[in-house]
Amino acid sequence: MKLLKALFSRTVFVASMFLLELLFLYAFFTWFGEKAAWIESVLRLLSLFIVLTINRLSMHPSFEMIWIVFIMVFPVPGTIIYLLIGADIIFSKTFKQLVTSTNESKKYYVQDETILQELEKDKHYIGHVNYLSHVSGFPFYKNTGFAYYPTADEGYLAMLESLRNAKKFIFIEYFIIEEGIMWNQILEILKLKAKQGLDVRVLYDDLGSFMTLPASYAKKLEKLGIQCIPFNRINPIIGAIINHRDHRKIMVIDGEVAFTGGSNLADEYINVKKKYGHWKDNMIQMTGDVVYSYTIMFLTHWNALRKTDDDFSVFKAESSSKQEDGYICAYCETPFDDEITAQNVYMNIINQARTYLYIYTPYLIIDSEMINALLLCAKKGVDVRIMTPGIPDKKIVYKLTQSYYEILIRGGVKIYEYTPGFVHGKVFVCDDEVATVGTANLDYRSLYLHFENGTYILKSKQIKKIRDDYLTTLMKCHCVPLRKSRLGIFQAIVVSLLRLFAPLM
Repeated sequence: MKLLKALFSRTVFVASMFLLELLFLYAFFTWFGEKAAWIESVLRLLSLFIVLTINRLSMHPSFEMIWIVFIMVFPVPGTIIYLLIGADIIFSKTFKQLVTSTNESKKYYVQDETILQELEKDKHYIGHVNYLSHVSGFPFYKNTGFAYYPTADEGYLAMLESLRNAKKFIFIEYFIIEEGIMWNQILEILKLKAKQGLDVRVLYDDLGSFMTLPASYAKKLEKLGIQCIPFNRINPIIGAIINHRDHRKIMVIDGEVAFTGGSNLADEYINVKKKYGHWKDNMIQMTGDVVYSYTIMFLTHWNALRKTDDDFSVFKAESSSKQEDGYICAYCETPFDDEITAQNVYMNIINQARTYLYIYTPYLIIDSEMINALLLCAKKGVDVRIMTPGIPDKKIVYKLTQSYYEILIRGGVKIYEYTPGFVHGKVFVCDDEVATVGTANLDYRSLYLHFENGTYILKSKQIKKIRDDYLTTLMKCHCVPLRKSRLGIFQAIVVSLLRLFAPLM
């Protein structure tokens, strides 16, 4: 019975269809080469033109390297697949809906000019502010309620309490949802709130939850009165859109409270289930005006996939009059515009650090631009520390992460591995004055391909709590010495090959 269930599972079906597609493409290319030699010559010329164009226009050639190599080694199939993917972007309904909804939602992000005038007095960080507010379009607010939880275990308890107090609506958007203690407790509250007439919506990434939820799970929630959409449904057809995943973690309650951070909604994130030792993650809770930005983010994706709301402003809560503590800005990353917002936030912090820069990241697969920025930061005398996992969740990715250690350590960056387990937080904290907590890893997928979100905090007392959490966690880490970071000749060759495929990992 178990064997039959496995054979007819969604995973087997998608994998089988993908293999059939590869076989079809192979047969097509074989026939193509025999029947149409002159077309092959044209495609070879076109492949050279494509490579030169990528090299000329790309702002991040290291990210595009996989396409350059693929097209140069396999000119005919590489060129055809590249053109097919380009056509997929142009004609994809999902792509058009996401772009349209993103553009339409920009009118709801409104910057209070009096806050900008206050921020302009700080000449050191005005560049950060101008970039996020004027260029990326995400407003700064007075911080009137921000709490940082060093572990998802602690943040989860606060999340449950806020869910129980919901009166109007609950919006949930997560990369991974998995049935278990964490999600089932949340689901019980959602079912109750839906029965009470609240607007309850759940959006999860179909690939992120591919192995954790059945294909029919959205229908199950709909029957319970919970509106549900799987983001960017998986299909076995080669295409570009399928590669862009919703890696965000957003929960908004009544427009008054928002949660985000590195944690997904599954048991391993709160250490109920241990697969890779102790899971070190984080959550943050926000109240006040900044919550509206997270409401807009959620509704942007929701209405791209299911047009429900004509006016987002009805979900805006009244302004808070609580005590002010610095400034806060919620931002997001979309792969469908010209801005690489998440990376630029990170780069701004690196480039302007003065005393210290502490970083949590589960993966460290970075381009030459970020490597040089980190090295220059350390060479200026800044205490730069990066914390990565001690126990990997993906061994190949872990080897790639470790391959960057030597060049960074030689340049003065200190690398620490979290000895008890896996670090999953995505946090930068700097000089007791600025921090960002979000979902974007230091890898190609997060910085260039995925939909991400983050919270930028400036001049808040909470920043010292983030710093203290980092320093406390360092006591459970081991510092990687230079001699341990060196690769042998064989390892160096393997890693060099793997780096060509880093954008796929």
